[in-house]
Amino acid sequence: MVGSLPSAAVPTSVQLGGHTRRHIAARLLPFLFLLYVANYIDRTNLAYAALGMTRDLGFTDRNIGLGVGIFFLTYVAGQTPGALLVERWSARRMIGISMITWGLLTMLTAEVHTPSQLYLVRFALGAAEAAFFPGVIVYLSHWFIREDRAKATSNFMAAIPLSFVIGSPVAGWILGHTWCGYAGWRWLFVLEGIPAIVLGAVSFFFLTDWPHQATWLTSAQRDWIQDRLREEAPSTSPRISVWHTLTSRTVLLLATASFINYLPMYSFAFWIPTMLKNLSGLSDVRVGVLGAIPYVVTFVAMQVNGWHSDRSGERHWHSAIPILLAVIGAVGLISQPRSLFVLVAFFTLGANIYSYLPTFFAIPTETLSKSVAAAAVGMINSFGSVAGFAGPYAFGYLHAQTKSFSYGLAGMALASLAGGMMILCAPRGTNIPIVDGENGRNLAPSLDSSPR
Repeated sequence: MVGSLPSAAVPTSVQLGGHTRRHIAARLLPFLFLLYVANYIDRTNLAYAALGMTRDLGFTDRNIGLGVGIFFLTYVAGQTPGALLVERWSARRMIGISMITWGLLTMLTAEVHTPSQLYLVRFALGAAEAAFFPGVIVYLSHWFIREDRAKATSNFMAAIPLSFVIGSPVAGWILGHTWCGYAGWRWLFVLEGIPAIVLGAVSFFFLTDWPHQATWLTSAQRDWIQDRLREEAPSTSPRISVWHTLTSRTVLLLATASFINYLPMYSFAFWIPTMLKNLSGLSDVRVGVLGAIPYVVTFVAMQVNGWHSDRSGERHWHSAIPILLAVIGAVGLISQPRSLFVLVAFFTLGANIYSYLPTFFAIPTETLSKSVAAAAVGMINSFGSVAGFAGPYAFGYLHAQTKSFSYGLAGMALASLAGGMMILCAPRGTNIPIVDGENGRNLAPSLDSSPR
């Protein structure tokens, strides 16, 4: 009887762990998912509003490209400070304040009449949204063990393609209507800013910053998740600082890869409606419907990719393959296929680049301590977000100068190829080397690098 006690105790621990993980996921992920849907709809609705703004206000592709890109100037500047504030202050407060502010600014965009007004409101919108994405990535590391992190991140980031699935047909429908003498594209900004304000207010009360504060978990569940997260946390030397992290070769490599990969990613996101309309000649409403198809596929691909990455414990190839598929999509679009089916298929391959994000951002949060991971995530996404300015603006400029999408698509293909290869070259293991720039010593403690 005595010998049977340990084995009898194991199922209890396993059941507690499984129930705790499911409880946390069910509580946090659907709500965070809704927040990111609102975030991405507000960030990218300019891509569809541009169809009406060019007609009503005479905006050029260059004006729209700069309006898209200028958002990222302040968005970049706030990434690392925002992530650190989530870590050291409060996730729910930062997320709530950010959402309410950007919702109001989105509604204000409806009053734009000149390019300068568009640039100003987009500049402010970037500052309002800056802390949200890196903050949530850091926040997920407070709650999800390594085994669940890529799945959790992919569930959260599935809001990106779903926001296009929802936003594309809705935006197309709104653009086709005028109410109270107000053009459809203006109503688009008004109606899509309201959810961010409402959800931001709710987040103050619904989100919980840390497991030990979660009254919605039992004491046993709180102890279990805190113990598991403590066991998995990389031990850190006092010599490792945020500065050492940000200047290490590996983190710089990941940040550079992020920049290169965001070039085609944001170019696809903001120019798919315009390219699809020009290449197909369809109405705004049909462009909105067909523009949703690539993101339905991306939604599924993102979930499968995150699930398989967690199951196999592999991150690099799961990050690189979606990027390399985007190369095929961009090259295929250069040929300007006449078949609508083939055209949408190539757009789908291009949009599927988003599937790399969950596995890519699992790398720093799994391998660095919480404080330096927050800084690393903020910096990596900051580098990438610079491309959010450069990519759409350069694409719009090239199209305005050449009257062809081919040059921009060729640049997107080359960037995707380079970005995918850089991720494959990044060091593997359970910790990112933090190298002292003065003497080349690895400051990170030695950790077991065997597969899970």
